[in-house]
Amino acid sequence: MKDGRAGRAIIPIENSQHGRVADIHFLLPESGLAIVGEHFMAIHHDLMALSDGPFKAAYSHPQALGQSRFFLRERGIVPLAYADTAGAAAFVAEQGDPAACAIAPKIAAELYGLKIIAENVEDAADNMTRFVVLSRQPLDPASLAGTVTMTTFVFEVKNIPAALYKALGGFATNGVNT
Repeated sequence: MKDGRAGRAIIPIENSQHGRVADIHFLLPESGLAIVGEHFMAIHHDLMALSDGPFKAAYSHPQALGQSRFFLRERGIVPLAYADTAGAAAFVAEQGDPAACAIAPKIAAELYGLKIIAENVEDAADNMTRFVVLSRQPLDPASLAGTVTMTTFVFEVKNIPAALYKALGGFATNGVNT
């Protein structure tokens, strides 16, 4: 996106059940991109495999594994991290191991010839992910006049006692709801 091939990008930043998407928080400050919007999306995961089980291991992105941790634990399935959910489904299909499964969106099963073993395996029915819309150009604050807006600050503090408190204390002192 920085090279101009795309005008906008949308990336996941945090999940209601498993918290922040850590990799993104490391990349944002260095990206030179501005957050210009956000979108909330309900997230549902399916358990998919080549066989009906039993399963020893489930491959998926760490976020999806975290959102399905109780489901996996109840069944004695070991979670194994993979770079992304669709890639995990492709990996399970390629491996051909009947004891391996993947946690991914339903379309991944269709793409890679896997059977849906269980639907909606996320631990909470209200599982939601917040996505941010990124652009090379920030929005002009004047264009937002009269609309409800949210501001996101991305900053670093030194690793010293009370550094975060000192950085955020001004909001409390001035009655700003953070």
